[in-house]
Amino acid sequence: MKLDGSIVALITPMDDSGAIDYKVLKTLINHHVDVGTHGIVPVGTTGESSTLTPEEHLAVISATVKTVAGRIPVIAGTGANSTHEAMYLTKQAATLGADAALLVVPYYNKPTQEGLYQHYKAIAEAVDIPQVLYNVPGRTVADMSNETIARLAEIDNIVGCKDATGNMERGKQLLDMVGDKISILSGDDGTALDYMKLGAQGDISVTANIAPKLMSQMCTAALAGDFVLADKFDAKLQALHTNLFLESNPIPVKYAAHKLGFGANVLRLPLTPVTDSFHEAIDDAMKQAEVV
Repeated sequence: MKLDGSIVALITPMDDSGAIDYKVLKTLINHHVDVGTHGIVPVGTTGESSTLTPEEHLAVISATVKTVAGRIPVIAGTGANSTHEAMYLTKQAATLGADAALLVVPYYNKPTQEGLYQHYKAIAEAVDIPQVLYNVPGRTVADMSNETIARLAEIDNIVGCKDATGNMERGKQLLDMVGDKISILSGDDGTALDYMKLGAQGDISVTANIAPKLMSQMCTAALAGDFVLADKFDAKLQALHTNLFLESNPIPVKYAAHKLGFGANVLRLPLTPVTDSFHEAIDDAMKQAEVV
């Protein structure tokens, strides 16, 4: 399975009551397919997976798979800090028809590198679906080393890694170690193009929620080796890359999506709507990206 280009870390639209708005979800997914997004990750960090019930989690995956209908890959977020829970979610995602699963490094309980290896190995052996590792130490505290990723890359159905460290020196080392075995995808919008210049195959993106066509164009140009054109596209995106993280993701992107008509500006506690004083900066970033 080909995993490259602009892969959106999709928001989960909600209505004013905080219920999932499946009508808007379907509209949003079709919009992404229509404008050229290369893949969709439902119920990842940006999709507020941590505050959805298990039933809602699987319902969003199911709705995404049915709406996409095979047009682009669906990489379902199925990570957890319990191996048993991650295994269950991954099995269910496979049953629902997801093309692959994205599994975040277990958070809070701070496993060792051997614990991380055994966690991913157990899930890969239990569920016959392509799996993508997701290292985001800024959120999980646990940080999967390049050496552990290299060990896991030897497992047949581990096909990729979302690297959200934003560290280009470390990223270059990872590409040198496993770039010929698995897809390396950026998980940090601000440095995604720099990473692709080194050889990464794409970006699992928050910004793509708001400027999907421009993100697709940037990634397509970068993959074609046209970095002059990619730089031009990315220059329009830089303010979004920055201002969508003025508060914790997905707080700002939920506001921006609401401005575009994709659901209410509603998050579930403990997340709260973006501080009013940041509205202007986010609005200006959307104007710079020419989406409003």
